[in-house]
Amino acid sequence: MGIKPGPKRKNEDGTPDKRQRVRPENQKKHPKLKPHDHEKGD
Repeated sequence: MGIKPGPKRKNEDGTPDKRQRVRPENQKKHPKLKPHDHEKGD
């Protein structure tokens, strides 16, 4: 399953959901989320 487009989930207190991952090109918009890294075809 890939990264889903659209808004990132937030916790009830408004902080970003740490389970979310972000593509490297969008990392600057979501600095607290881990990058999504994988090899082509995984």
